[in-house]
Amino acid sequence: MGILNVTPDSFSDGGRFVVLDDAWRQAEQMVAEGADILDVGGESTRPGAAAVPLARELERVLPVVQGLRARFDVPISVDTSKPEVMRDAVGAGAAMINDVTALGAPGAIEAVAGLDVPICLMHMQGQPRTMQTEPQYGDVVADIIEYLGERVAACEAQGIERSRLLIDPGFGFGKTLAHNLSLLAGLHAFTALALPILVGISRKSMLGALTGREVDDRMPASVAAAVIAVERGAHIMRVHDVGPTVDALKIWQAVRDETRAAAERT
Repeated sequence: MGILNVTPDSFSDGGRFVVLDDAWRQAEQMVAEGADILDVGGESTRPGAAAVPLARELERVLPVVQGLRARFDVPISVDTSKPEVMRDAVGAGAAMINDVTALGAPGAIEAVAGLDVPICLMHMQGQPRTMQTEPQYGDVVADIIEYLGERVAACEAQGIERSRLLIDPGFGFGKTLAHNLSLLAGLHAFTALALPILVGISRKSMLGALTGREVDDRMPASVAAAVIAVERGAHIMRVHDVGPTVDALKIWQAVRDETRAAAERT
């Protein structure tokens, strides 16, 4: 999943793709490098980010969704928590909703219940403006699995088929470095929910804390984290650096396939 933020303040690429021609060029590059999904975001959810009014988010997102749908033969996901944006984006051609609040906003579950698209439910402790202020967990892996299980049940209670749901543990959203490392190490435990797992760890601050690298210098760390995540059960990686990630995962997949083939031969 290639990230396309059409915001002025996202932590990594804020302001780079707010001009439509720049957005098209970035999307074209990501598709050429092997992106299977393009994820469009019109409101930054970085730590400390300010909320964006509904009208502004719609102005940012809808033209991009419409343009991408006309230009590229890949599904378009929209990263939003607002039910109005969800409905209008799907109407404009989006094929997936990616919500960092796991449909927690009033009316969000009802809004997507009638939309025939997949929905990714992400865990976040707190709100973007405050989520990194001393987050606390008993057992971070178990706590988040329990939360996501509850959100899945809430969706099913509203008639949303389980087959439409994905889960995301929410790396960096109300988590310390220790929490994030525990999540990555224990990611396989999330397979107990029997749903596709989406992971967004690309260029995040945990990688900067571990490497000492600034945001634009975290591609190698991001690729390493992506391979670890897929090894531990992730199905979709949400990334900025599509080409290097695709290449690394091709190597991982070839080795995995050979390991399986060798096991079958013995």
